[in-house]
Amino acid sequence: MISDDVYKIIKKEKKTVLLVTHNIEEATLFSDKVIILSKRPAIIKNILNINLDNKDSIYERRKDKNFNKYFDLIWKDLDNNDNRT
Repeated sequence: MISDDVYKIIKKEKKTVLLVTHNIEEATLFSDKVIILSKRPAIIKNILNINLDNKDSIYERRKDKNFNKYFDLIWKDLDNNDNRT
């Protein structure tokens, strides 16, 4: 419930927030854009624009048909983290 409240406050206030996380689900649900970094020294491996239909609730965003697609894309980039671009 707290995560959903934080998400709603950020959207209501129209603020930009930088979220650093190792949690793929959290990154996908909270974000409009996810930047994936390589191992140290970090370089940007990929930038994904996240387009989930429901913008009102992270619980509803989780139900979006594209959620798993984004989750899998991020996981693939992290799984291949030794291959630098």
